[in-house]
Amino acid sequence: MQCLVWRNRLRVVCCGWLTLVATTAAATAATTAAELPCVAPAPDPSNTYDAEHTYAKLHKAYPQIRIASAALPDSVHKLANLTYVQYGSRCLQLDLYLPAAPHSGASPAALRPIVILVHGGGWRAGFRDEFAPMAVRLARQGWAAATVSYRLSGEAGYPAAIHDVRAALRWLRSHASDYQLDAQRFALAGGSAGGQIASLAGVTGHLSGFDPAGADSAVASTVQAIVNIDGLSDFTSDEARRYEDDPAKQPSSAGAWFGGRYAEQTARWRAASPLQYVRAVCSAYRPPNQAPADEGCLAGSSS
Repeated sequence: MQCLVWRNRLRVVCCGWLTLVATTAAATAATTAAELPCVAPAPDPSNTYDAEHTYAKLHKAYPQIRIASAALPDSVHKLANLTYVQYGSRCLQLDLYLPAAPHSGASPAALRPIVILVHGGGWRAGFRDEFAPMAVRLARQGWAAATVSYRLSGEAGYPAAIHDVRAALRWLRSHASDYQLDAQRFALAGGSAGGQIASLAGVTGHLSGFDPAGADSAVASTVQAIVNIDGLSDFTSDEARRYEDDPAKQPSSAGAWFGGRYAEQTARWRAASPLQYVRAVCSAYRPPNQAPADEGCLAGSSS
C-alpha cells in the first residue's frame, strides 16, 4: 500500500487505498433504529455559512464568480433526508446522489464507488447542501455521492463530528447492496473544517476510539481514499495556533470545538491533527511485497 501526503503549508491532500477492517470500541447510545420520533433542532440564525451569504460578501470584489448549480439533471437521482444515526430524538441525515443509469461503458450490474462529502464551516456552522453541486457532478460521471450532516460544535464538541462521519460510513456500507455501492471503494472528501474532519476520520479508520458506536458492528467504517480541500492537518503547528489559538478570539473556531485553548486542551488539539496518524496508517496498511512504509509514505514537515 502507498499512502501519499502532499503538503502545502498546513493544507493537505491525502489519498491512499486502505484495507477494510472492522472496528471495536465501547458502545454508545447511538442507534440507527428509529426508537423515538426525530426532532429537528431549531434553526440557528447565526449559521450563515452557505453559498448565498458568501456570494453576497464576495461578488463585488470578484464579479466573475457564480454560485454553482445543484439542479438535478435527468441523469441523476437524489434520495434526500436518509437518517444514518439517531441519538435519542436527534436524527442525523444524509442525501444520496446516484446515477439514474449506468455510466457509459458500465454494465447495469456494475457497483459504484462512492464519495462521502463533508461540509465546512469552522466546525460550528455550515450545511450539507453546500456540497450538492459537487455531488451532482460526481453522479453525472457515474459515481455515487453522499452529503452528510454532523453535529456542530454548538451541539457537541470534539470528537462528536468524527463519530458521526464514521457512523455515516458504516450506514452506507451496510446499505451498499440497496444502492449498488462498491463497499471496497469508499472515499471521504471535505472542504475547510470538513476537510479536516474527513482526513481525521479517514486516517484513523484503524482506531476504534474514533468510532465508539461501532463496537458491536461487523461493518467497517474505514475508507480507501481521502481528499482534503484546504483543511487543517496539524492544529499544533505554529501557523495553525497563530490563527486558531489567538487570545483575541474568545473562542476561536477550533477552541470552541475543543472546549479550550491549546494550553488548556493540548491533548485534544494534538489528537485531532490528521498528520499525527499518517505514518502509522501507511505502515499498518502496507500490502505484502510492497516497499516499506518509509519508502512509500511521504509526509512533509511543517513550514
